[in-house]
Amino acid sequence: MKAKVDLDRKERLRITVRGAVQGVGFRPFVYRLAVEMGICGWVYNSPQGVFIEAEGERSRLQLFLARLKAENPPRSSIQSLETVHLDPVGYESFEIQVSRHSVGMTAVVMPDIATCPDCLAEIFDPANARFRYPFTNCTNCGPRFSIIESLPYDRARTTMKKFSMCDHCRREYEDPLDRRFHAQPNACPKCGPALSLWNESGRIIGERDEALLAACNAISAGKIVAVKGLGGFHLIVDARNNEAVERLRHLKVREEKPLAMMFPSLEAVEDCCLVDNIESALLVSPESPIVLLRRKADCKEIISDKVAPGNPYLGVMLPYTPLHHLMMKELRFPIVATSGNLSDEPICIDEHEAAQRLKGIADLFLVHDRPIARHVDDSVVRQMAGRGLVMRRARGYAPLPIHVKNELPPILAVGAHLKNTVAIAIGNQVVVSQHIGDLETAQAYEAFIDAQENLAGIYEFKPGRVACDLHPDYLSTNYARRLELPLTQVQHHHAHVLSCMAENEISPPALGISWDGAGYGLDGTIWGGEFLEIDDESFERFGHLRTFKLPGGDRAIVEPRRAAIGLLYEIFGDDLFDMTALACVKSFSKSELNGLRKMLQAGLNSPVTSSVGRLFDAISSIIGVRQVSHFEGQAAMELEHALDGHHTGEYYSIKIAVKENCRIVDWEPMVRQIIEDLQSLPSGRISAKFHNTLAGIIVEIAKLSERQRVVLSGGCFQNRYLTETAIERLRGDGLLPYWHQRIPPNDGGIALGQIMASSNFDGKERH
Repeated sequence: MKAKVDLDRKERLRITVRGAVQGVGFRPFVYRLAVEMGICGWVYNSPQGVFIEAEGERSRLQLFLARLKAENPPRSSIQSLETVHLDPVGYESFEIQVSRHSVGMTAVVMPDIATCPDCLAEIFDPANARFRYPFTNCTNCGPRFSIIESLPYDRARTTMKKFSMCDHCRREYEDPLDRRFHAQPNACPKCGPALSLWNESGRIIGERDEALLAACNAISAGKIVAVKGLGGFHLIVDARNNEAVERLRHLKVREEKPLAMMFPSLEAVEDCCLVDNIESALLVSPESPIVLLRRKADCKEIISDKVAPGNPYLGVMLPYTPLHHLMMKELRFPIVATSGNLSDEPICIDEHEAAQRLKGIADLFLVHDRPIARHVDDSVVRQMAGRGLVMRRARGYAPLPIHVKNELPPILAVGAHLKNTVAIAIGNQVVVSQHIGDLETAQAYEAFIDAQENLAGIYEFKPGRVACDLHPDYLSTNYARRLELPLTQVQHHHAHVLSCMAENEISPPALGISWDGAGYGLDGTIWGGEFLEIDDESFERFGHLRTFKLPGGDRAIVEPRRAAIGLLYEIFGDDLFDMTALACVKSFSKSELNGLRKMLQAGLNSPVTSSVGRLFDAISSIIGVRQVSHFEGQAAMELEHALDGHHTGEYYSIKIAVKENCRIVDWEPMVRQIIEDLQSLPSGRISAKFHNTLAGIIVEIAKLSERQRVVLSGGCFQNRYLTETAIERLRGDGLLPYWHQRIPPNDGGIALGQIMASSNFDGKERH
C-alpha cells in the first residue's frame, strides 16, 4: 500500500548544486525560473557550489527541480544536485543574494560521479581519440573521493599523480573553455590508466580492449569475473544463468541475501521491473545508486531465481563508469555485480590483494593500474513516501557534508558496530564517511581505522573530543576509549533520533521514535522499541514496548524462532511448550525445547529486550514465514513482503500502561489475536494487520506526548509499508512526521547522531 502524497502541500527545499555552475549565468537562470513559477526563496554562490532555498507547493517544487536539470544554461553542467525537504518559513519573494565565503572548511571533497553524456558519446564515437577508452572523464564526471589523497584537490594529491598527461590532455586541462579544464583525473589512451586481464594465478593474459572483450566472453560463458571498478572490485556473473549465480553464492558464502544487479539500460530495467518517475530519476542520476525495484511477474523468464530468492524486489543499478558502459554494450544482458569480498569483509580495492582474497572465487580478474585510495561501495536507495531514502550511503553521496545550524567543536564519532560509518565535525558541517560495514572481521576493523585516518588526513582534522556508543563491548567503543580524548558515550537510540533531526534541520522539542534490532539501554537491557522525548541537551524515555527474553542471546538474532519462544513465554509460561501446533514450537526438537525451558526459567543467557526488530522476528516465526535467518533482517523483510496484495485497514488490539512515568506498550492482546487468526487468515493478511497495528502505536504514543514533531529513525523504518503508513496517519492527525533522506535510518546514521549529542554537552550522557 502506498501512502497518499499531498502535492499541494507547501514545502521548502534546500538545494545544493555542484559542478560547472559559477560564472555561467546559473544564478540569473535560477532567479528567472523561480519568478516564472511563483516560487519564493533565494540563491547564492559559495566556494562549495550554488545554494538555493525554494519554497512553494510540492508539485511546483518537483517541476522546478526537473527544469533546473533540463533547462540549465548551455555552458553550465550539474555534477550533483542534493535536496533536503524542510518546513516552510514564509518567504515572500525570490532574490539573488550576495556570494558568500565559507568560514572553516573551504573545500568539499566531491563524491564519485557517474559518466556524463558528453564523455559517454566520446567513448562510442569511432572518430574520437577516446573511443572505447574505459577511463574517460571530465570536470563533470568521474572519480573524486575514491582517488583523492589530500586537499587541496589537484592531480598531485590524487592517485592519478603517477600518470603524466600527454600534450593533448594537458591542453584540455589548461583551457578554461574546455570541459576538462582542471579535471584532475583527465587522461586518454596515450597517457592514462590501462586494463589488463589476469588468470587465477595473476598472470596477464590480455591487455586494453582485448582484455575487456575476453572478460565479457568469459561472463557470457558462465564464468565469474572479478572487475576492478571505481571504488573497489565487483564479482560479476550472468544474472540469467542459474548455475553461475548459484556457484557465486556458494563461493562467496552468501546463501540467500539478494545480489545487486546491473542492467544495460533503463529500458532493459523496465522490461523486468516496475519503475516510477522517482525511481527512474534515481537510476539515471549522477549518484547512480542501486535502487530497490519491484520485479514484474514475468521477470523470472529473464533473471535467475537465485539472484534474490523469494524476494519481490531487485537491487538494480545502471552502468556508471565508462568501463561498465563498455562491458554492458558488449554483453547486452543483466549481470550480477556484487561486492568483491567474502561475507562480512570490506571490498577489495587493490588487484594484488584481490588476487589473494578472491582466489578460488573468481575465474578471471579484469584489473587496471589506477590506484584506489579507499574502498567505496555502491550506495543503496529505495523510494519512501515520494522521495529517495538512502539505505547504504557510499558512492555518489559520501562524503558530501551534512549542514547543521550551529558551529560545532572538532569531534570524531566512531559510530556503531553494525553498518558502521565514522564522522567528523568541522565548523557547521558534519562529514560522514562512506559505508564501512559490520565490524565482525579483522579486515572490517582495519577498514574502520583506515576510514578515520583518511578523513582526518584529507581535512587535516584533529579531534578535541570523541563520541561513541554506550555499549561497553563494541569494538568502536573500545577504540574510542584508547584515544585518550574527552569521551562522550551516546545512547544508541538517542543517536538514531538526533541523526534524523540533523538532516531535517529541526530543533528540539520533538518525539523521537527509534525502532531497530538492538541497542544498549541506560538500564543495561537491550532497547529497540523506544519513544524518546528530545530536549535541548538530552532525552527522557517517554515509552517503550513491553520487554521479553531472548533465549540464547545472539543466537536469537539469527533464529527468529527463539525470539518467538521468548515472546510467547511472557504470555503463556511453561504452557507454551505444549502448543505444538505453532510453527515456532514445531521447529524445535523435544530436547531443544527442554533446553529453552530451563534457560527461560532460570534467566540464563536470556537478555531482556524491548526491540521492535525482534518483535518482527517473533511474529514472522509465529505465523510460519521464517524460523532461521541467513542474513540480517531476513525475517522482518519477508514479513513485509508477505503483506503484498493484502490491502486492509484492520489492526490488532494493544494496551498502553504507565509505569514510573513511562508508557509501556503491551503487545499481548495483539499476539493472542494473531494466534487466533492463524486458524482462518493467510499470513499476508496477518502481516498487514500487524503492520497497521505498529503504525497505530506510533500515532497513539505521539498524541500522548503532545509533541507535534515526530521523528522516525532506526532500521525498522527501512520498511516501506510501515513508514509510509505511519507518515500518512501522523499527518492525518495533524502531526509533523520526519524521516531520513540522505542519511540511512539504520546504524549507518549513528555517527552523525553521536556528533550532535556530543556537541551539546560534555562527559557521559545525561538522561
